[in-house]
Amino acid sequence: MQKTYTNITSIAGPILIVEGVDGIKYEELVEIETPTGERKMGKVLEADGDRAMVQMFESTQGLATAGLKAKFLGKTAKLGVSTDMLGRIFNGAGKPIDGGPEILAEKSVDISGMAINPYSREFPSDFIQTGVSTIDLMNTLVRGQKLPIFSGSGLPHAELAVQIARNAKVLDEDGKGGDFAVVFGAMGVTFEEAMFFQREFEKTGAIEKSTLFVNTAADPVVERIAVPRMALSFAEYLAFEKGMHVLVILTDLTNYAEALREVSAQRKEVPGRRGYPGYLYTDLSTIYERAGRIRGASGSVTQMPILSMPEDDITHPIPDLTGYITEGQFVLDRSLHQKKVSPPVDVLKSLSRLAGAGMGEGKTREDHSKLKDQLFACYARGKDVRELAVVLGESSLSEIDKLYLDFAEKFETEFVGQGFQSDRTILESLELGWELLRPFPISELKRINQKTIDAYHPDHKK
Repeated sequence: MQKTYTNITSIAGPILIVEGVDGIKYEELVEIETPTGERKMGKVLEADGDRAMVQMFESTQGLATAGLKAKFLGKTAKLGVSTDMLGRIFNGAGKPIDGGPEILAEKSVDISGMAINPYSREFPSDFIQTGVSTIDLMNTLVRGQKLPIFSGSGLPHAELAVQIARNAKVLDEDGKGGDFAVVFGAMGVTFEEAMFFQREFEKTGAIEKSTLFVNTAADPVVERIAVPRMALSFAEYLAFEKGMHVLVILTDLTNYAEALREVSAQRKEVPGRRGYPGYLYTDLSTIYERAGRIRGASGSVTQMPILSMPEDDITHPIPDLTGYITEGQFVLDRSLHQKKVSPPVDVLKSLSRLAGAGMGEGKTREDHSKLKDQLFACYARGKDVRELAVVLGESSLSEIDKLYLDFAEKFETEFVGQGFQSDRTILESLELGWELLRPFPISELKRINQKTIDAYHPDHKK
């Protein structure tokens, strides 16, 4: 039932206080009418007795408490969804911004979503090919996983996000792409970044299987908080009602957390670590835990949230709490970026805890796991040798050490630094990995058994 009140006692930023209310619910939508007849939307942020705190979706600049009317609509924020949304671009309010027609919704869903019952979850185990060797071979992504990308200010995470969105696919038995879609949510990005995403998606044709929700830095803060929930609500509709495999890319979660901190400060809440609200962990989990597979459903929701670590600090509250919730992380490295390696992925700091479930015969190839372990071991030793050469000089290295030093260089430039335009299949990545190991004597390949070497080593294939 809709109720209208005129007793608005204060306005502080996007926050309005309405006194004397009755029966108001948390997150209930509110329509604010100005004396000139203009209507602005908001939602209930807090309901305490006969007092309601309302967060506005639009600017409150120029408003005065006198003459304002607050109409409580008795419903929460919903998103009208349809498969026609594929190939379209929307703002943080769910409105089309690509010049196309309005969407005729097949159904309306609550953007807050519903938690997946742990009993109903199915263990993620099916490989997703992203076309990026450092993910596909070294830190394999599987359907239903949540694998964040930890970046930093000025690092090319936007380019990597577009590359993954453009190339990602699930492989059927014939090795071809299955029924797959990408839902892309951008929060607090600059206008240039927003145009970059739109231009790249349209130029490469990736827009045909994608839906974009874009909130720029100039848009309302409350929309920044709504974007990931809208993106995930649409993804859940495609996955669990239309049977599609959906990859959700969210960038930048740091801007999302900053929006939470801003709203928390306006609510005069007691701050937690570095001023972020004490419920940041809980709030992030309501986003990350919406990834997964449901027993009996043919579709899946996979997440790759991107966050830029302030001052490259991986112990900052945002990446720190994210690491507790998600199944690993994919870390971009500033030193590799300065060496013009793109994408600048530090494979030694990266981790996919579910990688083993997506590897092996019938998913990628039987040699995948052993090859990955050997590449990790050789690269780790190669970096150690590089540091040793700086101290003692390269002339002091043994012949084997020089092989590892050369491997580390080639691994970074040829394997990691594949560029943002390439799309490598998992088989191409595996063959490249074997080629990089080729100079080593067999005695150095301690992570690979002789049977696998005989089957796949370029000089030992039978």
